[in-house]
Amino acid sequence: METTTRFESIVEKRIREAMEQGKFDNLPGHGKPLVLEDDRHVPEDMRLAHKILKNAGCVPKELELNCEVRRMEDLIAGMDDVTAKYKAMKKLALLKQNMMKTKGTAAFHIPEDYEKNLVERMEKPAAPQNR
Repeated sequence: METTTRFESIVEKRIREAMEQGKFDNLPGHGKPLVLEDDRHVPEDMRLAHKILKNAGCVPKELELNCEVRRMEDLIAGMDDVTAKYKAMKKLALLKQNMMKTKGTAAFHIPEDYEKNLVERMEKPAAPQNR
């Protein structure tokens, strides 16, 4: 426990020194209120994982399908051709069906380039770390 306290005091000292030197003065958003995301609907133990995935461009499958449903509904509303409208409505029904299947699952859409880079990094042997 004492080690944690010493570590925290070292960190606090370095932060104080950086503040005195003005290293935080020109940061983006300086003097502006923080924009905090409302993540109350995400379980507390999953918030960090969701934040990391969001920053990496990964979107929950449920959200991706929801956006596609909304786009399809807007498209259908502007259609005049009955045949095309019928086909679009069939596709919309299928999308909604898929949305119901994925509801409550932890399926994420991971962009191909991110997934490829991640796999490559995992397959590389770890470089020795100097301490």
